[in-house]
Amino acid sequence: MKHIARKRFGQHFLSDHAIIDAIVRAIAPQAGEPMVEIGPGLAALTQPLVERLGRLSVIELDRDLAVRLRQHAQLDVIESDVLAVDFDALADRLVGAGHGGLRVVGNLPYNISTPILFHLLRFAGRVRDQHFMLQKEVIDRMVARPATADYGRLSVMLQWRYAMENILFVPPGSFEPPPRVDSAVVRMQPLAQPPQVDAARLEALVQLAFSQRRKLLRHTLGRWLDAHGFGGRFDTQRRAEEVPVDEYVALAQEVGPVVR
Repeated sequence: MKHIARKRFGQHFLSDHAIIDAIVRAIAPQAGEPMVEIGPGLAALTQPLVERLGRLSVIELDRDLAVRLRQHAQLDVIESDVLAVDFDALADRLVGAGHGGLRVVGNLPYNISTPILFHLLRFAGRVRDQHFMLQKEVIDRMVARPATADYGRLSVMLQWRYAMENILFVPPGSFEPPPRVDSAVVRMQPLAQPPQVDAARLEALVQLAFSQRRKLLRHTLGRWLDAHGFGGRFDTQRRAEEVPVDEYVALAQEVGPVVR
């Protein structure tokens, strides 16, 4: 029976074999590696991955698709919202000695891609790498450099923890049904020695800084720093998009309580 894509799950199924082959080559799966695929859908990417891996864990929310996937003897199906998945526990179960962490891949639902990225950020220490299909606009923001229009909260929070690269453009016609946006594939590799900082504090600082991105920081973050007697040096005569990631991290390391 043909599966009808469900809008509430943000389903767009990859159908371009040339694109699928390019993604698999970029991931370069090796036999026995512990890998998890988020949103396997109709298994277009799943099948070539599992053929190379031998076994693959998949996370699928759609009950009907999960039933289909369970018929595949080489798949371990986790029927769940990915935002509810404990990747620490998953890594404990799947990662053997010598593999260097969990590999995570997927065609992420575009309507909740940012929450998924922030959820996975909590588990970056257990991950070897991540390869995701996303809306191109989101990836542009993920990899954006300071002083550009795309640079923002997502850029800072992810670049603090990952090295990232936009590796493949994917046009709408590569999907069934085609989305109304361009897509791309990003490679995310957790930094081996990221700066040690309270993630909640950094996120709160960055969120406040970008809350009125057209204004100088003295109107937003500067006021908070003054109100809390911050005695360090931080130039608030800039807009949020002009501040590099390392400066946000250094500020979060220096200030005390989480921003409220």
